[in-house]
Amino acid sequence: MNYAARQKRLAAQLQNAGVDALFLTHLPNIRYLCGFSGSAGILVFRGGTGSASPRAVFYTDGRYRQQASEEIQGAKVVIGRKPAFVAACESLLRAGVRQVGFEAGYLPYEGYRQMVRILRGRTKLKPVSGTVEELRAIKDSKEIEQMRAAALLGCSLFQTALTAIAPGVPESEVAGEMELQARRAGAEKMSFDTIVAAGGRSALPHGRASSAAIPAGGFVILDYGVILAGYCSDMTRTVHVGKAPSERRRMYEAVRAAQMASIQAVKPGVTAGEVDQAGRQVLKKAGYGAWFTHSTGHGVGIEIHEQPRLARGQTQKLAPGMVVTIEPGIYIPEQGGVRIEDMVLVTESGNEVLTPTTRELIEL
Repeated sequence: MNYAARQKRLAAQLQNAGVDALFLTHLPNIRYLCGFSGSAGILVFRGGTGSASPRAVFYTDGRYRQQASEEIQGAKVVIGRKPAFVAACESLLRAGVRQVGFEAGYLPYEGYRQMVRILRGRTKLKPVSGTVEELRAIKDSKEIEQMRAAALLGCSLFQTALTAIAPGVPESEVAGEMELQARRAGAEKMSFDTIVAAGGRSALPHGRASSAAIPAGGFVILDYGVILAGYCSDMTRTVHVGKAPSERRRMYEAVRAAQMASIQAVKPGVTAGEVDQAGRQVLKKAGYGAWFTHSTGHGVGIEIHEQPRLARGQTQKLAPGMVVTIEPGIYIPEQGGVRIEDMVLVTESGNEVLTPTTRELIEL
């Protein structure tokens, strides 16, 4: 990964934000900037108005000495006697930083109070939101390569699920088979709690796999992803146990048409809201508009939910290098639900679907 290029882009962002340094506490952002994948540490990044060149210093404790030395690139590693948070704050005073930005969405209130006590008014605190996340929205060629691999691994698990699904089998058993196969294939872990929702439970948009047995007849929603080399995949398929009645088939085909409309809308310069509207209109015309209760999709990368957010009224424009999900759905209580989701890469000329698995309705 080209961490130097990422830090150079961040330095320009800090200059625009009017801060001398950024106090990073959100671990996915830290991983993006220097490669650390552990669970504790602070990254102080100096650049912008108070520094001629970007400088990054990572503070952690002795538990991560070896991991930090092996993983971190483009940042000095400091492991001292004081807690990492305290050492990082004190470094701002020693460096004479006048104004530091902190990640408003990821610094607990008690952490903010501690910063105020340590800095004693000598360094001003400024809340900053989305600075690194904005950079992360555009993937470079190496990131796209890794996300392709994660997406293809996710696709392979669909066949595992199809083999496991049968009337009477617990949802959790299907999820367990998928997760075991993912680990065997090299995944670090799943991107999120695997969703296997069968029968009436398929009307739950986030129906995590439970001990409930799959009924004979009805939809089964499979929503899952893997983390491979630090990057997430995300996909959803819906199958039917037994032959689907005509109304359920109509539901399914409406969702499939809505998804295709939104995928076709994905290209550089189009707003996130326009992509959402393309599919939403299809479901509205089919009479299912009231049952589509969430946004059309989101960015994917180091985290499962990233910029941009494909939802009504969102004005952010899509750009080459973004990877988004397109996942319309219908959820009718007591009847069931349907969702179809793919990962889509925004290219210079349009888009590319990264999860090339059939969208035809499969009846088991």
